[in-house]
Amino acid sequence: MSLIDFLYEVALSYRPSHRQLQYFVAVAQKGHFLEAARACNASQPTLSTQLKLLEDQLGVVLIERGGATAVPTAAGARLLPLARTILSGLDEFVEMASVDADNLGGLVRLGVAPTFGPYFLPHYLPQLHRLYPALEIYIREDRPNTLESDLRDGKLDCIMTPMPLATEGFDAMPFCVEKIFLGVPNEHPIADRRSIGTTDLAGEKLLTLGRGHRLFEQVLRLCDVSGAQMRSDYEGTSLDALRQMVSIGMGLSLFPSAYVSSEFERETGITLFELSDLPLDRQIGLAWRRNSVRSDHFRLLCEEARKAVSMMSVKGMTTA
Repeated sequence: MSLIDFLYEVALSYRPSHRQLQYFVAVAQKGHFLEAARACNASQPTLSTQLKLLEDQLGVVLIERGGATAVPTAAGARLLPLARTILSGLDEFVEMASVDADNLGGLVRLGVAPTFGPYFLPHYLPQLHRLYPALEIYIREDRPNTLESDLRDGKLDCIMTPMPLATEGFDAMPFCVEKIFLGVPNEHPIADRRSIGTTDLAGEKLLTLGRGHRLFEQVLRLCDVSGAQMRSDYEGTSLDALRQMVSIGMGLSLFPSAYVSSEFERETGITLFELSDLPLDRQIGLAWRRNSVRSDHFRLLCEEARKAVSMMSVKGMTTA
């Protein structure tokens, strides 16, 4: 065997350890070796030594050193998503080893959109835990675009979010369709009408949540087709905030069915309408990384979500 062949085989035989990849990802995320070491429950010398060994074995520098912050090099930035994917796959591998393949159990990190999760999960989780007592669910709320990013990076196992997804590389199953209602202040001239259409909204002020919420996109489309104007001086942080602003006459806004059913029972300052010439709705689904080893578990979670929707009997909310 020639020296070149020997060195080639040695290069191919090297495989980074789980810890080395974890240290690399932590430094890239934290931007500082000491903070990364704390996050990994390791000493800074240990982390630095293992990261340097990883770079030496790969023959490439992953992290720029010497400045105020530690940032990935061009090569490090290219390899970072793959490192996250590998770590996520290892976590799934270990999780599956401890869970019967035919039984839903173990830990599931579920991301939910804040415009849906708080009004659906109370109907969904109790039954799920009764059926699958070994199942542990960690819930995190965030905007749909952030949920998709965290799912891609392996920070979440699956997400419950409006469809369609903005990111590729996921499998998704819809489980419900929600009607979207237009909320009008009771004092507004059109609030007394039996029905309203898009032409009635010309020049009206529409309130919305901030960018990154799908509701923002729906309000934007409604403005385009109706001639309404989105208020640029206010972006709501929650549906509750929008409801309060509408009730005091600051504008009109959109509200999904599950939220209406949960929060509008005592609301006396807003009249709800379905637009006569432009039905508004949204599809909610469960999404996970394509080829995940727990795909069957996530499909089962979606089926249980569909059952929960059918049992809720919410006006304007149907199974998909």
